[in-house]
Amino acid sequence: MKFSINRTELANALSIVAKGVSTRSTLPVLAGVLIEATQDRIILQATDLELSIQYSVAALVEEEGRTVVPGKLFSDIIKNLPDAAVHVEAAEEQAFITCDTSSFSIRALNAEDFPGFPQVDTHQKIEIPFHQFATMVKRVSRVVSRDESRAILTGVLITLEAGVLRMVATDSYRLAITDAPLPEASADEFQAVISGNFLSEIASLPKTEAPVSLALADNQIVVTCEDTVFINRRIEGNFPNYKQLLPDSYTTRATLDVDKLVASVKRASLLGSASSPVRFDLNQDSQTAQITAASQDIGSAQEILPCTIEGEDVEIAFNYAYVLDGLGSIATDQVYLEVQSSLKPGIFRALEPENFLYLVMPVRLS
Repeated sequence: MKFSINRTELANALSIVAKGVSTRSTLPVLAGVLIEATQDRIILQATDLELSIQYSVAALVEEEGRTVVPGKLFSDIIKNLPDAAVHVEAAEEQAFITCDTSSFSIRALNAEDFPGFPQVDTHQKIEIPFHQFATMVKRVSRVVSRDESRAILTGVLITLEAGVLRMVATDSYRLAITDAPLPEASADEFQAVISGNFLSEIASLPKTEAPVSLALADNQIVVTCEDTVFINRRIEGNFPNYKQLLPDSYTTRATLDVDKLVASVKRASLLGSASSPVRFDLNQDSQTAQITAASQDIGSAQEILPCTIEGEDVEIAFNYAYVLDGLGSIATDQVYLEVQSSLKPGIFRALEPENFLYLVMPVRLS
């Protein structure tokens, strides 16, 4: 095998497939990247047997062939080469890399030992503009649970109903929902729970005008974006019935400036902690939100924000880190805070035209 390619393009390709390289497997070949040179392209593959990634990029191929190179080492070498053409040649158990005045020789593995790229029969498929997909994932992914003992909560529920694409995530303390119209979707119905970390990896790909394609198989998801194909397991199980948590009405609604609210919560949180959360006192007569935090051993902080309040006076307290996470996903200048009582979840809702809802469980007021 022998080919030449621009260093930047090869480094970019490796940064994408490296996400699929296994770091814990006892099979040495899974710590490698399969490189296949064919016609005028090279195809790179990596897998940890759960996640498989394939990336195709144009190259000047002098001699077709396949080899497996150590993923991390090869990637580190390419990243540190000068910005010039990279020449890669592989024969039996050796791979040779030359670029400008640099040359390396590294051990290669037998390509025949590398698992074949999965051939998956898909039955439902939707396409989403990349920017829209990435924005939706970033809004909900910070709410995904990190607790592996409840695998279903480490995923994001993606549904398509009546031309509306929805992503939902929860860690049982808060819930994020974002909707986007997808009127031209060909799938009648689409529902799957997909790893939040996996979706975040795709959302972090370089920006592109090409759409992201999501296709479902019985227990797998196939995601295609330009020249990259990702195949990952769907998360099995029943996602919590989040709709029953969403109230039909509210007793109080405050309209707050997002930037001012974020700054106030950050300042108040300097004296707060997990055991002494940030408290919201919404007063209808004065049309203000008083935000306070107190720590018995340190002191207290108080912020008063002018806002528009409809309904009754109410007090409610939240974990300040959860509030800041939710506000960080809101793109509008203002946000609604909807409250039923101090013991029921509060809802931060983006104003139109954004369709984003963030529900937070309250902390009991002492």
